[in-house]
Amino acid sequence: MILYRVLKDIFPCTSAFPAAYKFMTETNLKELACGKHEIDGINLYCTIWEGEGKGLEIPPLEVHDSYIDIHILLDGNESIGVKNRALCLSENTPYDESSDIAFYEEAPHNFINMSPGNFALFFPHDAHSPLIGKGFIKKAVIKVAI
Repeated sequence: MILYRVLKDIFPCTSAFPAAYKFMTETNLKELACGKHEIDGINLYCTIWEGEGKGLEIPPLEVHDSYIDIHILLDGNESIGVKNRALCLSENTPYDESSDIAFYEEAPHNFINMSPGNFALFFPHDAHSPLIGKGFIKKAVIKVAI
């Protein structure tokens, strides 16, 4: 119920949050195959990723302009580095509109440690470095168009 309030009441910036919540609660995300799963075309979709974490090496911070990310850890342990995008000095990889991503080669200011069942929301102002950790990680990333 807390997740629904967060998505619907606290962050009502997109009408796709109720559909995202419905998908997350009515779908066994652990059983989905790796890859992209459409929920509502380009407005709302889910990507399942699994593989080895990147160890303690911190990947570049990434940002998205067109989507809000909901990261849900399904298996393993993951840390995600976070930094306010406004504090990033310059894009090392310019924004790619077709992929909705840009990268910053900067250190995060904080880290979120996740275990299975945890979720994290990342808005366009949140630069984030996912997949920090050792061992197998399986996660769902739900992309919600703004």
